[in-house]
Amino acid sequence: MKLLHTADILIIAAYLITIIVIGLVLRKRAQRSKEDYLLGGNSIPWYMLGLSNASGMFDISGTIWLVTLMFVYGIKSAWIPWLWPIFNQVFLMVYLSKWLRRSNATTGAEWIGTRFGFAKGAKMSHVIVVIFALVLCLGFLAYGFIGLGKFVEIFIPWEVVSGYIPFAVTPEFVPHFYGIIFTCFAVFYSLLGGMSGIVWADVVQFAIMTIAAFVIGYLGFVAVGEHGLNTPDGWMSPFFGWELNLDWTEIIPEVNNKIREDGFSLFTIFFMMMVFKGILVSVAGPAPNYDMQKILSTKSASEASKMSGFVSVVLMPIRYLMIAGFGALALIYYEKLDLQNAAGNIDFELILPTAIMEFVPVGLLGLLLAGLISAFMSTFAGTLNAAQAYIVNDIYLKYKNPDASANQIKNMNYITGILVVIVSIILGLFAKDVNSVLQWIVSVLYGSYVGANILKWHWWRFNGEGFFWGMVSGLVAAAIIPELFPDILSLYLFPILLVVSIIGSILGTYSAPPTDENVLKTFYKNVRPWGFWKPIHDKLENDGVVIKKNTDFGIDMFNVFIGVIGQTVLVILPMYLIFRQTTPFYISLAVAVICGILLKKFWWNSLEKKLD
Repeated sequence: MKLLHTADILIIAAYLITIIVIGLVLRKRAQRSKEDYLLGGNSIPWYMLGLSNASGMFDISGTIWLVTLMFVYGIKSAWIPWLWPIFNQVFLMVYLSKWLRRSNATTGAEWIGTRFGFAKGAKMSHVIVVIFALVLCLGFLAYGFIGLGKFVEIFIPWEVVSGYIPFAVTPEFVPHFYGIIFTCFAVFYSLLGGMSGIVWADVVQFAIMTIAAFVIGYLGFVAVGEHGLNTPDGWMSPFFGWELNLDWTEIIPEVNNKIREDGFSLFTIFFMMMVFKGILVSVAGPAPNYDMQKILSTKSASEASKMSGFVSVVLMPIRYLMIAGFGALALIYYEKLDLQNAAGNIDFELILPTAIMEFVPVGLLGLLLAGLISAFMSTFAGTLNAAQAYIVNDIYLKYKNPDASANQIKNMNYITGILVVIVSIILGLFAKDVNSVLQWIVSVLYGSYVGANILKWHWWRFNGEGFFWGMVSGLVAAAIIPELFPDILSLYLFPILLVVSIIGSILGTYSAPPTDENVLKTFYKNVRPWGFWKPIHDKLENDGVVIKKNTDFGIDMFNVFIGVIGQTVLVILPMYLIFRQTTPFYISLAVAVICGILLKKFWWNSLEKKLD
C-alpha cells in the first residue's frame, strides 16, 4: 500500500492553515454589514471574482467525472459537459450578467421584487425561488460531498486511521466520514470570512490547481511521446455520426459496458437534446447558486459581463490540461491502476484518484491533493454562501426580523450555515454516486426551472402568479416523472418537464392581473431586456420618458455563437496539445484567435455603452 509522504502531508496541512487564516483575517470586514458578508461590499475586482468563480467550478467531483469522460470518449468528451451546460457562461458573458447586475439585488429571490413587485403573486414567487435555491444548493453540496469522500479514501485508507478513531465506521460510510472532516474546514472560512473570504481562498486554490495542471499536463505529454496511445478509431476526433461507434473490445472491453450504462451510444440524439436543453437553460439565466452571487457581487454591469467571460478563458484550458494529462497517463498505464471498488466491480470514477496515487511524484502529490481538496471546499463554500443568503436575506430579514441588528444577522448567518451543512451531509449519505446526483441536478431539477425563468426576462405580461405556478408545476413534475420512467436517461425527460412548467406558467399568468405597471416600467427602464416588452416601452414614452429600445438581439446572438465556438476550442486545445496532434492543434489555435478578435470588436468594445 502506497501512503502519503510526510512532505505531502505537510503541504496539505499548510494549505488548511492558510484558509483558516484567511477566514480569521477577513472576519471583521465580513461582519460590517449584510452586503459585506454576502457580496463583499460590491468592491471585489471582476478578475478576482472571475478566478473565484472558475475555482468554484474546478470542483473535485466534476473533475473526477471529466477525467472519466476523457478516458472513455476521448476528444468527443468535450461535448458531454454541455449537459450542465458549460456554455451558459457565454450567455452570461454576452448579456445576461449585465441584465442581472443592473437590478442591484442581493440574491435571486430579492431580484423577484424588482421584476414582480411585492403583491401576492410576487410573494408567492419569492417563496418558490427560495425553496428552489435551497434544494439546488443542498443538491450541489451533497454532490461535492460524495466526490470528496471517494477521492480521499484512496489516499488515506481507513485501516491507517481506524486505530486512532474511537468509534467504528462501516466501509460504505468511510467516504462520508472523510467528507465531514474536510467540510468542517470549508465551513470555518466561509462562515467567518463571507464572500471576501471565499474569494481569497478561491484565488489561492486556483493558483495551486494551475501549477498542478501544468505539471500533470507535462507528464502526460511526455508519456504520450514515449509510449503513444492505444485508442479505438474515432477516439481522437471531436466529430461523430448517428452512433458513437467507439469500440473498446480489443483494448479494454469493460469500457463498452460503461458507454452502454451512460446511455450515450446514440450520440447524435444525445447531442441534439443537450443543445436543445442547453440553449433554453442558458437563456433562462443563472440558477440561484454561487454563480449568481458572484455576478451580484461585481461593481457594475460591465464588470459582471467581464467576470463571466473571464471564467471560460481561465478555467477551460487549465482544467483540461490537467484532465487530458490524467487521461493520457491512465490510458498508457492502465494495467497499473486499481479500479475495483469495494464490491469488486470496475469503477471508472476511480481513474483520477488512482492515477494521482500512481503517477504524481512526492511534493507535487501534496500540492495537487491540497488543490483538489480545496476545489471541493471552494464549491462547497460558495454554495453554502448562496444558501445562507437565501435563508437570512429572503426569509429571516424579510419575514421574521426586518430590523435585525448586525450582530443578530451575524449569528443567523452562523446558525443557518451550520444547519445547511448538516442537512447536506444527511443527503450525501443517501446518494448513490457522483454521476447519479449530477444527472439529477442538471437534467431533472434544471428542467423544472427553465420555462418560468425564460418568460420572466422576455414577456412583460408574465406575472408573479405565473412564475410561482410554473416553478411549482416543474418541481412537482421533477419529483414524479423520473420515478415513472426509471430506465430512461434523465436528459430525455427534459422536454416533458419543460412543457409541464410552461403550461403551469401560462395558466398561472392568466389567473391573475398583470404586474403593477410602475414595477414593470422601473424594471424595463433599469434592465432594458429585449423581448416582448413593447406595451411597457410605449407607456414609458407616453409618460414623456425618452427611452431607447434594446435592439441588440441580433448582435447578442452573434456574440453567443462566436463565444460558444471559442469556449469549445479552449476545451479541445489542451487535448490536442497533450495527445501531440499538431495539425488539429494549430487549426484550433487559429479558430480561437479569430473568435477572440471578433469578440473584442463586437462584445468587449461595447460593454460600456450607455442604456440611452
